[in-house]
Amino acid sequence: MKIGFLGVGRMGAPLAVALAERQTVTAYDPVPSRAGALESSGVSAAPSARAVVAGAETLITVLPGAPEFEAAADEVLETLAPGSLWIDLTSNDPRVADAVAPAAAARGLLFVAAPMAGGPEGAGSRRLRFLLGGDEEGVRRAREVLAPLAAGNDRGADDDGITVAGSRAGDAHLVKLLSNLLWFGQVVAVSEAMLLGRSLGVDPDRLLALLAAGPGTGTVVEQHFGAVLRGDYLADFGLDRVVEELDIVSSLAAERGMPFELSELVTRTHREALLRFGAVDGELLAARLLEERAGDPLCSGGSS
Repeated sequence: MKIGFLGVGRMGAPLAVALAERQTVTAYDPVPSRAGALESSGVSAAPSARAVVAGAETLITVLPGAPEFEAAADEVLETLAPGSLWIDLTSNDPRVADAVAPAAAARGLLFVAAPMAGGPEGAGSRRLRFLLGGDEEGVRRAREVLAPLAAGNDRGADDDGITVAGSRAGDAHLVKLLSNLLWFGQVVAVSEAMLLGRSLGVDPDRLLALLAAGPGTGTVVEQHFGAVLRGDYLADFGLDRVVEELDIVSSLAAERGMPFELSELVTRTHREALLRFGAVDGELLAARLLEERAGDPLCSGGSS
């Protein structure tokens, strides 16, 4: 199979290398050095996006967000051969994906959304989780392509790491965005709880362990917030992209007239973190903002 990659940044690069062990993989990235750096790992660097798309039987887009996806979509639709599979791993806007899907179908393409979870670590270890959205045939073919990259790639797992969210491409992106909304909301809530507890004399490490054993636990408490206590704000994802995702969900809620007050507070806190720290990497920087407002970091070593 000839696989083309558009986007080989921190997520796309390890995926392209992994698939190049089994398939012919060609890649393009707007930053030329990225694709070139993968040639020693069996990935061919293409001179343009069009060259990648034209030669692909399966195209995988791993772009930073919805604006970049929209910018690439017209060229993909014009160039990708009928009968080809297009898998979008971008953190995308479901409305954008649902607008592209019928245009792709009209050109004889199978378009499947497959937003992923697991970050660069999961990409490197081939233990990602994927949510799929698309028609039955497209999903079947996408599952075959993504299986070597997924959490169940040892074939012995009951859960293969690939879940179908719905028959529309946008279904997968919507579920991923809502999951991330809850995660970012937990970051704010856990930060406030930890700061209050510490201000009243409870050791932060001890408090986090106790919260992990309580009814309000979750992945933020159990797996991620310990990083804050080490002064690590998880530089795997840009703070500007966090805000972009939250803004998409907020606009969806506004369009539907849904109650969204608490989530708007979460979004506002992350927007304020973006204003404070800029478009830097750090999924947990809202916690750092709240630490600053409290006047003392939770990290035992002091301010990072």
